[in-house]
Amino acid sequence: MENIVVIEIKYTVDGNENIIYPVVLLDDQNMVLVDCGFYGFLPLIEKAFEEKGLDINQLTHIVITHHDLDHMGSLKALKQKYPKAKVVASEIEEPYISGDRKSLRLEQAEKRQETLPDEQKAFGLAFMEMIRKTEPCAVDNKVKADDAFDWCGGCRIIATPGHTPGHISLYLKNHKTLITGDAAVLVKGKLAIANPQYALDLKAAKKSKKEMLDYHADTVICYHGGIWKEENI
Repeated sequence: MENIVVIEIKYTVDGNENIIYPVVLLDDQNMVLVDCGFYGFLPLIEKAFEEKGLDINQLTHIVITHHDLDHMGSLKALKQKYPKAKVVASEIEEPYISGDRKSLRLEQAEKRQETLPDEQKAFGLAFMEMIRKTEPCAVDNKVKADDAFDWCGGCRIIATPGHTPGHISLYLKNHKTLITGDAAVLVKGKLAIANPQYALDLKAAKKSKKEMLDYHADTVICYHGGIWKEENI
């Protein structure tokens, strides 16, 4: 049995409700979670699994598309509670996920803090503190472009740099489905660049989005925005 399950995790920031859409890939041998939310989100992830009728104890892999705090924040907690799950990430992102190198997002935030207007400085400080709270975690399997796994009948790793240098996305050929991480987001029914002002290389991010669309997937699952279907064009 092969299945792609999109889970919804709702949370509130400054009174505004937000939703992220991690993905679970299922087959007879594997249960793969793609991205895992902010620090402290483990109970929300466990609840989301339960609501979908999934046994999180069967988790075999956790794929991290990149090292941003909303994608790897609960990784350490997940790995500690479910140690059999193997952490998968790109060889470029691995040093930032493992803590061997300082977060590029934190470096970016620190530089921007100096130029923020006074009314935004408190938010900037809080954002940096959230990044610092994100616990590093060892990566079990470092991957690169075109590496393949047998998940859901065949899963290919796609290099989609720009948002961060080693960002990866996933393509499931049998299901004609792309899982984008932050290489693309869904905004008002259209696929867009995720927060262009935060892209560490905007030119590369635009190129990655264009190349992803060349796969002509029927379904695109965006971590921010949810599911886009080709027939909705």
